[in-house]
Amino acid sequence: MIRRMFDCRLCTLFLATMLTGLLCLPAWGETNQENAKSEDSDSWRQKAVQNARIMSGVKWSPVAEGMPTRGGYFKVGTEYTGVPYSSVKSVGRDIGFDIYLKTFLAAVQNPQSVVYTKNLKGKVSNAECYYGKVCSTYTSYALQCGFPYVSRLCGPESRNGVTLVEPQSAQATQVGDFIYTPPKSVGAGSHIAIVTEVTMNSEGQVSHVRVEESRPQTTQNTNRSAAKFNSHLASRNNKLYRITDLDAWHGENRADSFRFPNFEEDSASPQINRVLLLDLGDWVPYNKDQVVKFNIMDKDSQQVKSLIIKRGDTVVETITDPGTGVLERSFSTCGDYAAYCELGDGSRSQACEFSVCDLDFALPDEEIRIHEPWELHFSSANLEIAAVHIWSNQNMYGRNYVFLTEEDRKNGKVVIPADAIQHQGSTQVWLIGENKYGRLKKRLDVVVKE
Repeated sequence: MIRRMFDCRLCTLFLATMLTGLLCLPAWGETNQENAKSEDSDSWRQKAVQNARIMSGVKWSPVAEGMPTRGGYFKVGTEYTGVPYSSVKSVGRDIGFDIYLKTFLAAVQNPQSVVYTKNLKGKVSNAECYYGKVCSTYTSYALQCGFPYVSRLCGPESRNGVTLVEPQSAQATQVGDFIYTPPKSVGAGSHIAIVTEVTMNSEGQVSHVRVEESRPQTTQNTNRSAAKFNSHLASRNNKLYRITDLDAWHGENRADSFRFPNFEEDSASPQINRVLLLDLGDWVPYNKDQVVKFNIMDKDSQQVKSLIIKRGDTVVETITDPGTGVLERSFSTCGDYAAYCELGDGSRSQACEFSVCDLDFALPDEEIRIHEPWELHFSSANLEIAAVHIWSNQNMYGRNYVFLTEEDRKNGKVVIPADAIQHQGSTQVWLIGENKYGRLKKRLDVVVKE
């Protein structure tokens, strides 16, 4: 009897405990959503590290004199790690956003390419090399943006889904956080860097924090002790930020919505043509009627018999016994082209691929005013217009992207919304088109009225 009463009490206690536990548990859907959110956060953070390493880990060596960098030139035969630092803007091309990484690597192997024959120093602020990246395009690439955000527009004042990390210390840091350095003075440049590794010691405390960034001459990779990282955060009013919702932070500006960046292509190991290369490298777009310079190098002495240039399946030109050196051609018909050499043993060389494209646009005849919508009309050939970039010269925070829809492209016009231009005065308007080989831009300037 005593044993039966004891068993019943145990049963009652067990049932009560189970019931209490069930009442305290969150709904299955809520738990599932939280776990999915956590897994998604971990996934994009690791992806950000992988993307950053594509650009910071690449190795290359100049094959000719003349490749400019801050304070001089890259040295022939010296191996460099990370892509060059250069704020190419609309004059040169950004590696990853405007061209493939392999296009840059092909240009490096051509002694007559633009990386050796073009110098942006004195023509474009904060630029030297025709191909390059800067801190903002490097971090935007890592964080899977379709188009780069300048560093000062990455924080919570400008974006949703991002917050200041508290406390501002190594112990609170996570992979994927970014460090923002504000400008020293009005009009000066700011800086941004991304955390790519957090190392814990045996006590579970952060011992080191690795930060990667784009700085002259190439990308930099710095693994600081926790104490040194804290000192770095405390200097120059640096701020450590964390993206809590990547979708909200991106808005419409997601890499997977556009052809570029192409992380899969950039992370692959390309086979660079040893017979023939273009002045822009390989796998690259040209503007209509732009001169294309074919450099027949024949590095392995295979005896070039002819150079064949094709548009699609149509042979455009066959040049017999071209010898070695540079041949120049321009193309008025837009399309995808390939050029290859027929060799002495009857084989063909690897083909160089490029496209010929056209884009144009017109600003409205009437005055453009702040806080008022207006129409931009455009045309393009062999390019899909992806975005319009509005850039105020009067206010360094006055930058906005307007992304186009299929309907916009079909109609050849896009409405620039009222909130896209919020500052009067000199303003840049960039039309940006893309195809499978890269992006091209055209810029017009306008004075916006109040």
